[in-house]
Amino acid sequence: MPEHTTASRLQLSGLCFLLQILLIILFAVFVRYSPERSPSLCSQQLNCSLRNTDAGFQHPRFRDVHLQALLGFGLLVAFLGRYGPGSVAISILVVAFALQWAILIQGFLYFFLNGKIYVGAQSMVSADFCTAAILISTGAVLGRVNPVQMLLLTLLGVTLFTLNEYVLLSLMGVSDSGGSLTVHTFGAYFGLMVSRILHQPHMDKRKEQQDTGHQPDFFAVIGTIYLWIFWPSFTSATTVRDNAEPWAALNTYFSLAASTLATFVLSPVLHEEGTVQMVQIQDATLAGAAVMGMAGEMLVTPFGALIAGFLAGLIPLLGFRFLTPILCSRLKTQDTCGVHNAHGLPGILGALLGTLLTALATADAYGGRLELVFPLVAQGSRTATDQALTQLCALPVTLLLAMLGGGLTG
Repeated sequence: MPEHTTASRLQLSGLCFLLQILLIILFAVFVRYSPERSPSLCSQQLNCSLRNTDAGFQHPRFRDVHLQALLGFGLLVAFLGRYGPGSVAISILVVAFALQWAILIQGFLYFFLNGKIYVGAQSMVSADFCTAAILISTGAVLGRVNPVQMLLLTLLGVTLFTLNEYVLLSLMGVSDSGGSLTVHTFGAYFGLMVSRILHQPHMDKRKEQQDTGHQPDFFAVIGTIYLWIFWPSFTSATTVRDNAEPWAALNTYFSLAASTLATFVLSPVLHEEGTVQMVQIQDATLAGAAVMGMAGEMLVTPFGALIAGFLAGLIPLLGFRFLTPILCSRLKTQDTCGVHNAHGLPGILGALLGTLLTALATADAYGGRLELVFPLVAQGSRTATDQALTQLCALPVTLLLAMLGGGLTG
């Protein structure tokens, strides 16, 4: 046993060393600072469409998105009593590698000019979006993969995320600024498929999830607070331009409030103890944010955001009570952190909501915003109905790429 432990440590050490040396070489050859006040190198439909924003505004936005990825997601996996501290360490490992790899992979597609990748605040925001999706994926397999396997999952996951993002945002012209599809849905179903391939019949997932103590609950409290503070910035990081009102931030706040209240409505009904656990509030917060990923920058209206958030907040509780046992017994999925209920299903709901709002979009309702939210519709290249059909088609495309990629990775 000691020999096996030593071999595992050396394997992790060697892989980290090789990957970091490779990244340093690639950065030395390709990566350069983006020239100040230069025309954006960003693709027109990329999730870094803050290209027209004031440069001074991008850096606080990047800070908020980065804190959200590192602290929000990192602390949320600590609620598992058995794997909590180790899970936080693995999350930091994933963030450290995913950011560097995403800069390169996304750079070749979106920021490549004259043989170089030019990086700035917007490329870092895009890399953080990618990292968030991978952290969602890792939540489905925590406790069943070692750090070496997690690095390999990250390597393939970042590549497939970027491919899916490129197909949706650049080739199809989908509007998904907050990542209902590209971040939440892709991340959840990619991780679930990996989990399915790695199925271990004797693992009791429910026991793991209930194996919590005071310290993990404390981490869940802090992680949830970080979600509340920074997720509106995360959702609106690629949408706030010029002097436009930040609809995405406002809609996300309303959705978070309603989804949290939904937990206090449903939890006493479904659970005999009647006490709302912090993990349940955490999942409702994630669901409320996921549902606003696509629709956040659209004309949801404040009361519409409340309705969407409330419905999304019901999904995790109902999913854990009724759907998860069925999926576990029949499809043999083992979802350690419940990403299907907190990210996958709310992400799909957000995509459907975004599709509906796209079909209803008019120039009179959006005014000058129509060009920012739906540039192809504003230019006359598409009708609102055509754009809505494209948004709807993006859902099966994402699910297909996530599941095929997850199967390959597993």
